[in-house]
Amino acid sequence: MNRLRTLLTSYLARRLGMSLVTMVLVSIAVFLGVRAMPGDTAQALAGEQTSSEVLASIRQEYGLDDNIAVQYWRYVSHAATGDLGTSARTGLPVLDAIREALPITLELAALALLLAVVVGIGAGVLAAVRKGKPSEWLANGIALLGMSVPSFWLGIILVLAFAIATPVFAASGFVPFGTDPLENLRRLVLPAIVLGSGLAAVVMRQTRAAMLDSLSADYTRTARAKGLTRRQVIGGHALRNSLVTVVTVLGLQLGQLISGAVVTEQVFVLPGFGKLTIDAVFTRDYAMVQGVVLFTSAAYILVNLLVDFLYSVVDPRIRLGGAR
Repeated sequence: MNRLRTLLTSYLARRLGMSLVTMVLVSIAVFLGVRAMPGDTAQALAGEQTSSEVLASIRQEYGLDDNIAVQYWRYVSHAATGDLGTSARTGLPVLDAIREALPITLELAALALLLAVVVGIGAGVLAAVRKGKPSEWLANGIALLGMSVPSFWLGIILVLAFAIATPVFAASGFVPFGTDPLENLRRLVLPAIVLGSGLAAVVMRQTRAAMLDSLSADYTRTARAKGLTRRQVIGGHALRNSLVTVVTVLGLQLGQLISGAVVTEQVFVLPGFGKLTIDAVFTRDYAMVQGVVLFTSAAYILVNLLVDFLYSVVDPRIRLGGAR
């Protein structure tokens, strides 16, 4: 037990160190990328005030005349304390804007992820167990449709069908869950379907492929020979060993989930993280762009760290091999 605990600690420490190095590289890329955007930062902050005195004052206030290394150190040291700067568009701290928009996107992403996991894994297992039968063809057809249909088009069709022609769900806007739980779900169901459909299709295809490999493996045949029921063989052996592939896909696709939220929130007019990013880019709000990209990158790195931890839980061989 102590040896296993030591190996697990070593495995997680290695992954944490890799995540910290990645975060440093991301901060450098974000810092340089924002400054590589076309246009003068001081000019964008000044707006219509284009006099040289105003521009010089802005450059001095924001330290734009300092050496690039000094600017980067100031940026990192402030970000480490939670200070991501001030929005040039609203005049409010960037972190406050993120705190306001993030819960909306997190709730939307959670619903989309739940849809993808339930539908994707369920359909994948069904397609693998009933290989060559109409249920497999139907599942494959729906998965292909989910991967092929553009999210903005699907969103518009769902709005026309279920919000206008048959007003079951709301077409736009957001109501906090604490204010009205039913209305909250009524406004998020359609966006969650749009955002989760593509991920569900990917999960379904990967689950099916992994399940087919597991069902033909030696340990599955041994389990059948021992007299285990069909449900025990599928759930306790084949599906458990297939989950490593599923977890990998979910970890890799979470980035797509975040980027897909940008389009989905625009279609359904949700004031979430994606819409905040789009507005910041269009208004050339450099501090906001820098803040949201850095925050998104940190969240993505954290998710991948959690995925690595889930690997070690699902398959102990991974933590044993990774700790060596």
